[in-house]
This record gives sequence, C-alpha cells and structure tokens, in this order.
Amino acid sequence: MAWIIATKLEMTRVVKGERLVPITLLQIPELRVIWFKTLEKDGYDAIIIWVLKKWASVELAEGKSTLNKELFVKIKEFPVTEEEKQNYQIGGNVSLDALEWDVKVTIEGISKWKWFTWAMKKHNFHGGPATHGSKFHRALGSIGNRKPKRTHRGKKMHGHHWDVKITTRGVPVELVNKEINVIWVRGGVPGGRNSYVNIIF
Repeated sequence: MAWIIATKLEMTRVVKGERLVPITLLQIPELRVIWFKTLEKDGYDAIIIWVLKKWASVELAEGKSTLNKELFVKIKEFPVTEEEKQNYQIGGNVSLDALEWDVKVTIEGISKWKWFTWAMKKHNFHGGPATHGSKFHRALGSIGNRKPKRTHRGKKMHGHHWDVKITTRGVPVELVNKEINVIWVRGGVPGGRNSYVNIIF
C-alpha cells in the first residue's frame, strides 16, 4: 500500500469518447519525510510526512535528525511496514513515481463546513404544511417524550453541519502528469479548493 498528500485545485470536465467526464485536479506539493515511528519505541511502524511551504528550500543540516517545523504547513502520519521504510530517509522527498494513471485509489478528505444549520437543512426534514393556516413550517418539533423525561442522545437537532472526514473508495485515475505533479481523478473529491486530501493506492 502506498499513499501521498495532495491539494485540491478545481473541478473541470474532459471529453472521453462521446461523453463528458467530470474531473478533479489534484496537485502534489513538495513532501518531506521528517521522522519514523518504530515498533520497539512507539508500538507500531509509521512514517511522518510534512508538507513544505511554497518557494521554501530546506535541507537536513549536518548532525541534525529533524527539520525546521516553521517551513512546513501540514503534518501527516501513515502506517508502513519495516520493508517500506527502506525506501525513505529523513529529509528525503516523497515522489509521484509509484502512482500510475490506470489505477483506482482511495481519497480521504474533510468535507466543506456549512456552519451552524437548522434541522431541516441539516437532516433533510420534510417540514410542515405551507398553507391553510398552519403555524408549523420549518420548526424541529418535539424533541422529547413523557418517559424518560429527557432528550435522547443522538437526537437529530440543529447544530454543526459537516466538516467531517469522508473516505471515497474506488476513484479512477484518469491522468498522471509527473512533470507538474498534477493528478486527474474522475468525479468529485471531498473538501473545498486548496484543501488537503490523502490519496491511498
């Protein structure tokens, strides 16, 4: 299993045969290996990746085992095996060479935040009658009962809408441009523009 971090650019469409295919453009930023987790010390094997800021240039100083965290914008940890660790070194880059264009990948991202929303929009409630003197239109309605005299946990009510982790599996890769580090995937990807997503393949 391999993985990579990407930035969502935008959505577009391409002509494929006689139909239009929706495409999401994902750009791979400069990724650096910052540390390894070991089974002996941490209880599991993993690799820690940092996303380097644009136009920043950094090298691992002589005699140093870590990089300056001020030059990075995001940190992510991925599980790896002991054999896969041999392909990386601290301070080294994570390239796009392992990803081909004819594979299906799993994409993880954080959905767009819809702020605080009321119950009808958040849970797609039907609502009450719109005419004939009804005074119940977009209200939530009863939230409790006689016994027990409390609101049940998990009741669908108003509140924080989205901003949750979403995993999309089996996403076809339409094109991989290794010169500019851009990937074309079919369909939509969770998150807004310039948001980070994890690509697992």
